[in-house]
Amino acid sequence: MKLLFHPDRADIHLSTVLNALSDPIRLLIVSELYQAGERPCGEINVPVVKSTASHHIKTLRESGIVQVRPHGTQRIVALRAEDLNLRFPGLLASILEAFEHSEEKSKLLNPDS
Repeated sequence: MKLLFHPDRADIHLSTVLNALSDPIRLLIVSELYQAGERPCGEINVPVVKSTASHHIKTLRESGIVQVRPHGTQRIVALRAEDLNLRFPGLLASILEAFEHSEEKSKLLNPDS
């Protein structure tokens, strides 16, 4: 498997993190990882096709929000919560708390409602 780029903790920038989290699908991915812990890419429940989900995970990885590691034929995605909390204390929890109580999340999970 190809070696994936992950920024060092010191190279994670607030503007990049906020830009990555500005997309509702990426927020949904981060929310799921925050609640359930690391997961194989294919087991992350998002309402988009696999290639689009891969693009979103790549954006999250390159911004320093998630870590992706190979495990056999799968890629495991984990939230870099410790790194983010050290760089920007309370930011991740605050954003995810707001997302959990938003209409945006319920619309993503229940598009017919």
